[in-house]
Amino acid sequence: MAKTYFTEDHEWLRVEGGVATVGITNYAQEQLGDLVFVELPETGKKLAKGDTAVVVESVKAASDVYAPVDGEITEANGTLSSDPSLVNSAATGAGWLWKMKLANESQLEGLMDEAAYLAHIG
Repeated sequence: MAKTYFTEDHEWLRVEGGVATVGITNYAQEQLGDLVFVELPETGKKLAKGDTAVVVESVKAASDVYAPVDGEITEANGTLSSDPSLVNSAATGAGWLWKMKLANESQLEGLMDEAAYLAHIG
């Protein structure tokens, strides 16, 4: 069964079988406003926790989305190239950004569950 984690930087991860699907939270997309461009990572790219994985641009600003854990990109959500607004309408669903094979599952221990994240954003 998939388990969902959250970061202080407003990313979410849904982990199943050693693979994390990563996106930005609904709170983050609301703060950014309407997205007009998403720069997706290349499959096979290795990321360390804290590395910039994706750049999203909205009508308000450009923002980096960081790798919440170490891992290797296995897939990017190519649909976002033609429809970046999908992140706004389905941030925690079809608007996911990338999938990555986890390098060290123990890094998940430092992340928040949904209740802790909701408390974090107040």
